[in-house]
Amino acid sequence: PSEYSSDTNNHCNRLTIPKTTCLSYHTYSILLHILIMMDSLPPMFPGRVGQMITILQLVVVLSSYANERNPETRAQYSKFSQAESSQTKKTTPSSTWPSKLAMFVIYAPALVASVVLLVLGSKSDIYNELSFSVPKPSIAAYLCAIHFAKRVAEVLFLHHYSGRTDIGTPIMIGTFYSLIATLVSYAGGMSAPLAADVFGGNDNARDMIGVSVFTVGILGNFYHHYLLAKLRSSSKQNKSAANGVAAKIYVAPKGGLFNYCAAPHYFFELIGWAGVAIVSNHLNVYLAFAGMTSYLAGRSVAQNDFNCTRFKEKDWPRDRKNLVPFVF
Repeated sequence: PSEYSSDTNNHCNRLTIPKTTCLSYHTYSILLHILIMMDSLPPMFPGRVGQMITILQLVVVLSSYANERNPETRAQYSKFSQAESSQTKKTTPSSTWPSKLAMFVIYAPALVASVVLLVLGSKSDIYNELSFSVPKPSIAAYLCAIHFAKRVAEVLFLHHYSGRTDIGTPIMIGTFYSLIATLVSYAGGMSAPLAADVFGGNDNARDMIGVSVFTVGILGNFYHHYLLAKLRSSSKQNKSAANGVAAKIYVAPKGGLFNYCAAPHYFFELIGWAGVAIVSNHLNVYLAFAGMTSYLAGRSVAQNDFNCTRFKEKDWPRDRKNLVPFVF
């Protein structure tokens, strides 16, 4: 077909298709559109290592939602910690941590990784002497560090915790977040002059939009965390006359977007990660955002189910959305 003739040799060479091979119009059209679509994607990590990272990220994207909806496979921390359930009362203190320490372990390693990579990348003398590659500082890396610094500060100074969490869960999640922080740092520091840019190649416009989106996300997330912390601090705990153990009293969250969905703090966290992805303009960071979306979407469903079992209809309407107001 004439509309494809000018690209025939180029794309056939890229597909390693011999020129003598006869392709149907339909088959060639599909292959050509796939190549054009791939050319329009942001850059990704190169080589076999990059392919492995991308495949692992796709597995996370495809599996996290279902895993977090399933009580048997979801991450066991916060209110979903099995360390406090009736099935695990025999759990010894040596195999669990106080919830505050567990949450600190979840976020602190990623903050350390972000800061260390930013410092090493900013020191040109150290950067040149090291035998391994250190990413140059980027806006995406700074935003990632800000995100995890905020989360650590909230753990230390805002949230109120009780109960215990098994040791394995925070170590696993903390390691995962550290890898995400490292991925964002390396992706943001990559030099990709030929990379496609969804904002027409204007880096300043992309950075401005990305930082603005990130700011909305981090402020909205903090506000709803503040509402939860205020709710927790005002909640009373009754002591059981039988064993003297403090019994938690859960109160339906109100205010902000809690009136419309179960997890607006997750919603704004995802907005923040979207900002990081926009600034980085890197396929693997977009996949990290997609993985976070899958994970938090599944967890928001679990949160909504939890609220429906805990609260009466008047306190928590059964048609309230999970994550995105009016949508999901």
